[in-house]
Amino acid sequence: MRPTGTWRALLYPGVAALALAGLPAGCADDGAQPSRTLTAADTADQILEKMEHVITDDGVRRTRVLSDTAYIYEISQIARLKVVKVVFFDENGFETSTVVADSGRYHMNDGSMDAWGNVFATTPDGRTLRSSELRYDAGVHQISSNREFTYDRGDQHLEGNGFTSDPDFRNVTTRQPRGGPGGADKPSSGFLLPGQ
Repeated sequence: MRPTGTWRALLYPGVAALALAGLPAGCADDGAQPSRTLTAADTADQILEKMEHVITDDGVRRTRVLSDTAYIYEISQIARLKVVKVVFFDENGFETSTVVADSGRYHMNDGSMDAWGNVFATTPDGRTLRSSELRYDAGVHQISSNREFTYDRGDQHLEGNGFTSDPDFRNVTTRQPRGGPGGADKPSSGFLLPGQ
């Protein structure tokens, strides 16, 4: 069964039609025009405020994406998000982790997502992960980063230069790990995250 999703938001369609309606017909100005920088709001097909998108699989909630503002691009099937929160759920619908970030990009065609800027992930049992960027690949249900990260669980502290994990951060593979029980000042090449 293919995962399905529902959208909820305050909708603000582009204002280009209103701007054009106010121009007098037949007016032409051959003078110099100032340069214009296009922004996400200028080129988006739709702008959603307080967006919420829930993805379900066979009626079970799997992912919930929330954003303060979403810029929807229909042709590319991409949504650019500002102030993002993503909640992941297991096959029984129980929450496994939450990721928040300053910005993100959501791929509507397959449910994959990128998040960047102060990315912070937490689990219900208190594990935390920080990085400047994360990627969620919905096809393999996997989170990864090629950036530096920190991971904390109780007195365990780990840092590294990238990782791959399931969304509940139980099966984690790290690149160039540093740290271990007691903190980063006690390097331990044998330190393994749960499930590794």
